[in-house]
Amino acid sequence: MATMDGSRSSFISLKRNTGGTSCRRFWFLENAVLLLLSFVSMLKCVSADGKTLVLLDNLNIRDTHSVFFRSLTDRGFDLTFKTADDPSLSLIKYGQFLYDHLIIFSPSVEDFGGNINVETITSFIDGGGNVLVAASSDIGDPLRELGSECGIEFDEEKTAVIDHHNYDVSDPGEHTLIVADPENLLKAPTIVGKPTKIPVLFKGVGMVADPDNPLVLDILTGSSTSYSFFPDRPISQYPHAVGKNTLLIAGLQARNNARVVFSGSLDFFSDAFFNSPVQKATPNSQRHEQTANMELAEALSRWVFKEAGVLRVGAVTHHPVGETTPPAAYTITDLVEYSIVIEMLSNGHWVPFDGDDIQLEFVRIDPFVRTCLKKNGGKYSVQFKLPDVYGVFQFKVDYNRLGYTHLYSSTQVSVRPLQHTQYERFIPSAYPYYASVFSMMAGLFVFSIVFLHMKEKEKSD
Repeated sequence: MATMDGSRSSFISLKRNTGGTSCRRFWFLENAVLLLLSFVSMLKCVSADGKTLVLLDNLNIRDTHSVFFRSLTDRGFDLTFKTADDPSLSLIKYGQFLYDHLIIFSPSVEDFGGNINVETITSFIDGGGNVLVAASSDIGDPLRELGSECGIEFDEEKTAVIDHHNYDVSDPGEHTLIVADPENLLKAPTIVGKPTKIPVLFKGVGMVADPDNPLVLDILTGSSTSYSFFPDRPISQYPHAVGKNTLLIAGLQARNNARVVFSGSLDFFSDAFFNSPVQKATPNSQRHEQTANMELAEALSRWVFKEAGVLRVGAVTHHPVGETTPPAAYTITDLVEYSIVIEMLSNGHWVPFDGDDIQLEFVRIDPFVRTCLKKNGGKYSVQFKLPDVYGVFQFKVDYNRLGYTHLYSSTQVSVRPLQHTQYERFIPSAYPYYASVFSMMAGLFVFSIVFLHMKEKEKSD
């Protein structure tokens, strides 16, 4: 019986051990799955697979602009196509954005459907969302109002950009099929891509930028002979935009790094303009078998949807030279080493940023030290001497360059005066005062001897 009980207890203990092993295996498997899911989610956050809502005038635009949309899906974007007046439209639900990006290819819409309006789109931008807008000569009031909210003013409906010197040979006679030279592009490869000598085709409405808005970017401007007006009317008043002030494509990077691109031409993104030959209707002009619309459109989409020009701050360290850890408080005139890691998003991966114009400021209220950071491997560092002023300071890196997101890093430290044991015993600059003190003591000693000697002599006499 005892043997049976012992066998049974052994069996029970073996079963428990086996169950514990199974639990441990299950726990390990569960944690491995969670780790894999978190890794996939991290890759998802880094890669350009944000949900994107595409608003169209009609679903035929999905076919006429298929090359552009295919390039987005090939890069991992999740596109949701809907007509702009769909009554089920919604951009925000329960205070959360349903999409990361918004494409508006519906220039003639007079009223958005569902819960979307200009105020909703503005709130979407204020919340960090990115928007790509393409207009045309049939522009409606909502897009004009949205442009005004972003510092862009569209011309009236039925107007177009006209250029009697830079139009394509296939233009029907209105001179509205503009050949835009690459010299008119913004000098920012991060936004417009690599420099090219091939022009782009443009047919659409003109824009002007608000001169009081420093955030607006003139991405593509018209030539000095271009203007915006009604093509079928004689000019009876000063045009809305003239010369280089005529914007064909404009951009905006808000202070929260949200990006918006306005194109005055919906045809600019079409398959027909992507694959069309281009040649100016001027003698001896060069013919190109294909426009640069596709390359420019892809570069613009990469920038506006934050696949390019995105920076972030990595590790920030500071410590006295010769040490590895920061002190509780620095002392005036200490020699300090500061370093910061700056990374840039490239093809879905964070890589070290290569820049040579990054500055560091050591600020109390105003900068006391301003110096350039030098690249050292994957980080930027510099050594400098603290000022002979104590107080609460900040190591501040404020990097704001065209085409890149605003990079800001601030680290607060305290700087105290010297302790009484840290002062020099004898200060060389005070040697004249030391000499005057000892000379006065010597003079007083001599004077005392002479005074006492003369007094005793008078008494003896």
